[in-house]
Amino acid sequence: MNIIGINAFHGDSSACIFVDGKMCAAVEEERFKRIKHWAGFPSDSIEFCLKSQGLKLQDIDIIAINSSPAAARLKKLTFALSGQASPALIKEKLLVRKNRKSIEQHLQEQFADHRFSGRIEYVEHHLAHLASAYNVSPFETASIISVDGFGDFASAAWGVGHNGSIELQGRIYFPHSLGIFYQAMTQYLGFPHYGDEYKIMGLAPYGKPVFRDQMDQILSVDRCGRFRLELDFFQHHRKPIGYEWDNNAPQVSQLFSDRLYDLFGQPRKPEEPLEQHHRDIARSVQDAYERAFFTMLNALHAANGGDSLTIAGGCGMNSVANGKVHLNTPYKNIYVQSAAGDAGGAIGAAIVASQRSGNDLTDFTMGHSYWGPEFDDDLCRQSLVQHKAELQAAGCEVATDQSREVL
Repeated sequence: MNIIGINAFHGDSSACIFVDGKMCAAVEEERFKRIKHWAGFPSDSIEFCLKSQGLKLQDIDIIAINSSPAAARLKKLTFALSGQASPALIKEKLLVRKNRKSIEQHLQEQFADHRFSGRIEYVEHHLAHLASAYNVSPFETASIISVDGFGDFASAAWGVGHNGSIELQGRIYFPHSLGIFYQAMTQYLGFPHYGDEYKIMGLAPYGKPVFRDQMDQILSVDRCGRFRLELDFFQHHRKPIGYEWDNNAPQVSQLFSDRLYDLFGQPRKPEEPLEQHHRDIARSVQDAYERAFFTMLNALHAANGGDSLTIAGGCGMNSVANGKVHLNTPYKNIYVQSAAGDAGGAIGAAIVASQRSGNDLTDFTMGHSYWGPEFDDDLCRQSLVQHKAELQAAGCEVATDQSREVL
């Protein structure tokens, strides 16, 4: 069976291909479009996956996507009727769904010479995340967790994996989100771009967690590991913020409200210098995230026991927190999906689709992250020679290594 998994219509668009239960290729669309975190339909990634295996679109049995329109319908309806969301936010969500082209339409446009006769499989966002880590880990049994901004109206999910099967034990739904908390504070500190959270991780070691009390006013977590945002400090649940994109770089509007000024003063502008005040806020943000994350993990361990844990979701890219898991929880064996963010959801979608068809993975462990295009020395050398004039015009020197030209 040939299965293509995709992450589409969101940041870090991607595709992967499984042939007879083993992943053979995986790549993010940004590698071809040359736009960081590119969002849209991953046509070039799909084409790469097909060519890597000598296949055509008509050879594919299933295309699986890491999103399901049917997920959390009751939760969505309840929220829409609660009065918390503005009419503009509800209208935006409805228009996005109405105007978005279907997967079938994209395939017809991008692969006009090939006919896809398989089926489309929709996989709930966090289930795809969980499968992307657990089902390619070396563990037979493990606790599993996915934490991110939002996907299919949820921001976190957890459970246990055993003998390749996943048992979901809980979720946290919109509007509460550790990812939104971290992203909003990233914006407040003057880093406005999608994916800038790593800058806060890098800034945090230069500060002290002196704003712990203030962070506890923004983010709380109970002993069962369920976190909540104090929504007065945020506006993602009230206003359109632009979390759906089509063939573009992701853009997100301001997530935090003016109430945040009462705790920390005016937000830093991107062009302003970083001061100790900002470093201390960054450290306090990281500290608050870690305390919530470890509380979740300890509650998960209390429910399931065991030494093994798998981590996925965009927040799973918080390597600082991941490195402290064995110090702050009983877990000893930890597997983090290298593509923990939405790009890796393509892998999980393909896995779940395969299992639904009665085809389990055949002893496949994802032990590295090198699944995309590769270039040998000869190809690199040819490219340097071909573009020698352009390189020299850009100020680069192309030197000669005896009989061959190298950079």
